[in-house]
Amino acid sequence: MSFTIYPAIDMRAGKCVRLLQGDYNQETVYGDSPFDMAKAFADAGAEWIHMVDLDGAKDGKRINDRFVVEAAQNLHAKVQIGGGIRTEEDIVHYLDRGISRVIIGSIAVSNPEFAVEMIRKYGEKIAVGLDAKNGYVATHGWLQTSEVRAVELGKTFAEAGAETFIFTDIATDGMLSGPNVEAVVELAAETGKNVIASGGVSSLADLVALKKYADQGVAGAIVGKAIYEGRFSVKEAVALC
Repeated sequence: MSFTIYPAIDMRAGKCVRLLQGDYNQETVYGDSPFDMAKAFADAGAEWIHMVDLDGAKDGKRINDRFVVEAAQNLHAKVQIGGGIRTEEDIVHYLDRGISRVIIGSIAVSNPEFAVEMIRKYGEKIAVGLDAKNGYVATHGWLQTSEVRAVELGKTFAEAGAETFIFTDIATDGMLSGPNVEAVVELAAETGKNVIASGGVSSLADLVALKKYADQGVAGAIVGKAIYEGRFSVKEAVALC
């Protein structure tokens, strides 16, 4: 089984930023050009780039999509996008413009019937983002917590045909405290599908810890702050994994 590194670009007001535990009031700006950042990651050997429209996640509509399209159409890396995707029109907008995978998150919780329909219609081009606080799914840019357990929701979508889940433990996101390996492995085991870990990766050792479970469905890791703060490079991560 392969294990893929997904360097992350979180976009807000057209800039590359990172939020601490999803808190919009705790923002660090790391660059003025999402495309330039994506190009740097692709040039360093990244096969995939993970992009998030933070404004879109908060407001429920596409806002920073032009940067995503620019990256997908001009770089040799594949792009996956999450944030602000609420309608089939949003999904088609991205897929028709060269984005390889679209992540549905909040809408999967508020309208699971729609999510199931999109999974069945677009197959592996849809990933389900499960962002959890204490095991329960959080939505709308992590500003709201549902009463739905991430594992149970994951099983529902796996039965509908979802092949890829992105699991974020909000408690670890942006903290450089290490990923919640146990929760990632549990979701992979319960769904029988590929799970990409997100949140908390602080070192190459964290990637090794996750990669140990590649044969159990842990398919990769999204890495943001550790790269931006120089804990390790994209090139090093790709070489390791």
